[in-house]
Amino acid sequence: MDAPGRAAQQRDFSRDAVELSAGGRSVHPAHPVDTVDTIVRDWSRERPDLDVDPLRIFSRVKRIAKQLDALRKAAFAETGLELWEFDVLSALRRAGSPHRLSPKHLLASNLVSSGTMTNRIDRLVGRGLVTREVDPNDGRGILVTMTVDGRDLVDEALTRLVAAERELLAELDLETRDDLATALRTLSLRMDDPAH
Repeated sequence: MDAPGRAAQQRDFSRDAVELSAGGRSVHPAHPVDTVDTIVRDWSRERPDLDVDPLRIFSRVKRIAKQLDALRKAAFAETGLELWEFDVLSALRRAGSPHRLSPKHLLASNLVSSGTMTNRIDRLVGRGLVTREVDPNDGRGILVTMTVDGRDLVDEALTRLVAAERELLAELDLETRDDLATALRTLSLRMDDPAH
């Protein structure tokens, strides 16, 4: 569709407009308007030649991710854990007893470089939250094992985190949560696919 045709399909995006729209979808006047609605409205007005509908999703995901980082920092601060410490310890905790993984497995779950992971393991060893041992099945490899102190800290951090996140979801019914989780899973799998 050419720019004039697309522009003709756009609704009124003036600041006094009652409804906001992108890609033909409207935000009902009874629904609260967030910052992303304003961003989408403004871009739709300034670039009527573009279908800016994806911004409705990805701009919100980006904003929520930033807000969740702040929430997690606050929850973990009470336990003395940094975000990256929680990420490493939680990977070990989820592995089950004896809570031991190779650095390679930790890399896969944390998505950081080998050098960064080595530094993180060193710092956790220094705090007494993990130990580093030679892999008995591979003399060239090592295994990282979570200590009791590490397990206690990550358990406390997770308890605080789940409580804070549950509060954020309190106004969403179970069906809405399921729909949201399903949609985000589909999007996540598509983004993980190397073909995209």
